[in-house]
Amino acid sequence: METTTTVVIIDDHALFRRGVRQMISSDPEFTVVGEAASGLEGLEVVAELKPGLVLVDLNMKGMNGIETVARIKEAKLESKCIMLTVSDAEADLLEALRAGADGYLLKDMEPEDLCASLKKAMSGMTILHESLTEILKNALIHPTLNKKDEDVSLTEREREILECLAKGLNNKTIARALGISDTTVKVHIKHLLSKLKLTSRLEAAVWAHSKK
Repeated sequence: METTTTVVIIDDHALFRRGVRQMISSDPEFTVVGEAASGLEGLEVVAELKPGLVLVDLNMKGMNGIETVARIKEAKLESKCIMLTVSDAEADLLEALRAGADGYLLKDMEPEDLCASLKKAMSGMTILHESLTEILKNALIHPTLNKKDEDVSLTEREREILECLAKGLNNKTIARALGISDTTVKVHIKHLLSKLKLTSRLEAAVWAHSKK
């Protein structure tokens, strides 16, 4: 029997939660196991159910979505956190990624695209709504283009892993390709992010593309 990805939806609009539940439930690879109407309630539900995937609204009363994601990540839970919001503001996008979000999607996306994007997230990819790509490029590429290449000293292995990140590969795939363990991949990624003064693998991928 195939296992399904369990999902928790955190959004303060009941009607929207119901609509997303129906969309996701139509795909046999996902099972919605819980909902929450606030960030605080969401933390309790996620801690109890430990879902594979959490969809989080950005603007909620009390604890907003970004703080909710940050708290989930701080708790060392294995859940993938995807922001699902109406905001396409550059500041919100960058803040969400820095908080540890595994993706950023907009609520006006086509229903059939939602599950496809979530499957990519579960494979280890950082997912981003198409319309936000240019915003991210403007926010990340231009500042880093001023950084001199000689200021960055990566090892040969770190450069290999950076190239893999640029291709959107997840840790397991990188480990197999390079003949090393998942844990070693994580260590190298941590080191190269520190050297590049970046905060996520998505930022590292954009940086790598800017140098080509």
